[in-house]
Amino acid sequence: MSTLAWFALGSLAVWAWLLLGQGFFWRTDQRLPPVPRGGPDRWPRVVVVVPARDEAGVLPLSLPSLLAQDYPGVAEVILVDDGSTDGTGKLAVGLAGRYGGLPLTVVSPGEPEAGWTGKLWALRHGMALARAREPEFLLLTDADIAHEPDSLRLLVAAATANGLDLVSQMARLRVASFWERLVVPAFVYFFAQLYPFRWINRRRPLATAAAGGCVLLRTETAVAAAVPEVIRQAVIDDVSLARAVRRAGGRIWLGLAERVDSVRPYPGLGELWRMVARSAYAQLRHSPLLLAGTVAGLAVVYLVPPAALVAGVAGGDAVAAWAGGVAWAVMAGTYGPMLRYYRQPLWLAPLLPFTAFLYLLMTVDSAVRHHRGRGAAWKGRTYARPEATSER
Repeated sequence: MSTLAWFALGSLAVWAWLLLGQGFFWRTDQRLPPVPRGGPDRWPRVVVVVPARDEAGVLPLSLPSLLAQDYPGVAEVILVDDGSTDGTGKLAVGLAGRYGGLPLTVVSPGEPEAGWTGKLWALRHGMALARAREPEFLLLTDADIAHEPDSLRLLVAAATANGLDLVSQMARLRVASFWERLVVPAFVYFFAQLYPFRWINRRRPLATAAAGGCVLLRTETAVAAAVPEVIRQAVIDDVSLARAVRRAGGRIWLGLAERVDSVRPYPGLGELWRMVARSAYAQLRHSPLLLAGTVAGLAVVYLVPPAALVAGVAGGDAVAAWAGGVAWAVMAGTYGPMLRYYRQPLWLAPLLPFTAFLYLLMTVDSAVRHHRGRGAAWKGRTYARPEATSER
């Protein structure tokens, strides 16, 4: 057999394993766990903490949805204005006056101390204020996340009924422009491939992760896990948070959201590129070896199948063409459920190799930025490689 045929067969073997052996990552049925009718006997106090930096563009779409929560218990919202220059804090106060609903407190912690990322510095300040209210739960949610009116009630009901310390939902990201349709569903698909939700949600978990846009966290567990202090330098703060909670003995649940949506637009490829590149190399622990392995893995798993099919047909290599075609078909089939979740046409599924190639380039660019001293940049701040002690 030709070298191309061997690569195609190898890729097909990997896809057979991913299909059956990676926690059925491609299924999209991990939603909030069931709860008794009517909810808990007692609805615990909850404080919602929203870190916000220069979010005036999305706040009118997200903050009113938090203030409008129909939670049966006592709840309030703390918005932490993290050095915004666009009037985020003033806008938040105005929105609360216009829409009413849950009580809102707007605070600003000042510039982060050395060794802290901006979001975690804001969370530290907001969580400290929240704990003074003695809530049983904290809802940590990003400023671009809009919640349906029953979102908080459903999150708390799921946590109390199932004995969970952290309940996280991956918000449905905005999919409107061409590039959003091409890149966004694949972003969630790749995340689920790395962190299969079923593995995370087992009583004896095989993986640990969370989605930072929507995290309901038991307060006593946050204290026991020493968060956010223990993860103060983390760029990928949601996965770091989940690991800290797990180390403290907490039970975690992660799934896809039906009632929680991101309203942040990424209309062009440039915005999406920056979103991925800012943290991709951090995900690889800033390791050149892991970067090389990731690039090679993406090439073999996603790029070899279509290349083998085309080259095999053109060159009369039946084995390469057959193996590449079957691997490409399995790949597209596993991507279909995520496209349906995002209400996108299934004809996008065969384009996944092209999207994977874009992610490969974004990952390499992330490493290049880091080695040029630009690190993980977000909203005017650049973060260097964290110290090894940041997540202990």
